[in-house]
Amino acid sequence: MSRISQAFQQARTNGRPLFVSYLCAGDPSFDTSLAACKSLIEAGADILELGAPFSDPLADGLTNQLAAQRALEGGMTQAKVLDLVREIRKFSEVPVVLYTYYNLVFAPGEADYARQAKEAGVDGFLVLDLPPEEAGSWQKVCADEGLDTVFIVAPTTPTERIAKIASAATGFIYYVSRTGVTGERSELSADLKDSVAQIRSVTDLPLVVGFGVSRPEHVATIGAIADGVVVGSALVNCLASNLEQPEAGVATLKTKAEELIGGLA
Repeated sequence: MSRISQAFQQARTNGRPLFVSYLCAGDPSFDTSLAACKSLIEAGADILELGAPFSDPLADGLTNQLAAQRALEGGMTQAKVLDLVREIRKFSEVPVVLYTYYNLVFAPGEADYARQAKEAGVDGFLVLDLPPEEAGSWQKVCADEGLDTVFIVAPTTPTERIAKIASAATGFIYYVSRTGVTGERSELSADLKDSVAQIRSVTDLPLVVGFGVSRPEHVATIGAIADGVVVGSALVNCLASNLEQPEAGVATLKTKAEELIGGLA
């Protein structure tokens, strides 16, 4: 059983949803990024979603675009993303999902990249711009390496396509609760409960919900209807607001994560 499956199984046993935390790998530096990941794990994050910094992150809002820019300017590379995972594996078995774009998978070759990722300790991938219809070869190499392939369902996805996405996904399905790009929002979508029910009607895979989640009450609302809650921009902003004092940024990040995770209590 994969680390991801174990995490969801344990959560069900405990009667609580998972907290999935997103950070851009290498933002604003390798060392700070590693410290930030460690602080999230200490705060109680159940899954780490690490963004691979990319020059054209089309699914990301301004917060995560700037995080990717900082990481790239700080010298982060795809090889160093895997080095970061290796460092995390020295102190934690928390599942790690890489949030990436297909160019970064295609350039080194799907099979070689999947093998390197598995060896580093990665558990799964969410390739933002790779739809299931085009993912056959990638799904195969990931299956060969025991890596999960996570796919996204959007508010505009018709029911028949949700079933197709679910058949391609392993590990879990990621429901983006709002159309558009990533970023903090003041309110959750009004039809969130109905959308989650629609997805559950066609798949038994665990379902996590993200995009716009920034408050403990958001976490509580989603946690009551989904298997996991994803928070990204609200955490990334903790680092972005303390670029001159990275240690303070990491401390702020841990406090914010603990506050949000408290919404699951």
